[in-house]
Amino acid sequence: MMNGQDNPPGDELGTSGMLLDGLEAELSGVVISLNGILTGFCQLLALFVIAIGVSRALVIYLKDALFKPQTTEAFQRGRLVMGYSFSLALSFLIGATILKTMISSRWDDIARLAAIIAVRTVLNYLLLQAISKATPAAEASLPAPAAK
Repeated sequence: MMNGQDNPPGDELGTSGMLLDGLEAELSGVVISLNGILTGFCQLLALFVIAIGVSRALVIYLKDALFKPQTTEAFQRGRLVMGYSFSLALSFLIGATILKTMISSRWDDIARLAAIIAVRTVLNYLLLQAISKATPAAEASLPAPAAK
C-alpha cells in the first residue's frame, strides 16, 4: 500500500536520500583524489628543494675550493645553504604526512602521524639551531665592505 507518494512506507528519504548518498560518495572520491595529488605535490616539492639545496651547496664549495684557498668557509656556507633547504623540505614533508593521515581515521595512523611530526619537528628545530649558531660565524668570516 502506498502512502500517496512514490516511496514505499517507512522510506521517508526515498530517492532524495539515495541521491545524497551518491553525492556524498562522489565528493568523498574527489577529496581522496585531491588529497593524493596534494600529498604527492608536497613530496615532490620537498625533493626539488633538497636537490636545489644540494646543488647550490656543491657549486659554492667547488667554486671556492677551486679558486680560493679558504675551503673551510666555503664548506660552512655550503652547509648553511643545505640546512635551509633541508628545513624547508622537512616542512613540506610534514604537510604531506598531515594530508596523508587526514583521510585515515584509524588511531594507529594518527599515532604514527604524531610520532613522525614530533621527530621531524625536533630535526627541524635542531637544524635551525645549528644554522643560527653558524650564521654569525659565517658572516664574521666574510670580508668587510671597503669604505668609500
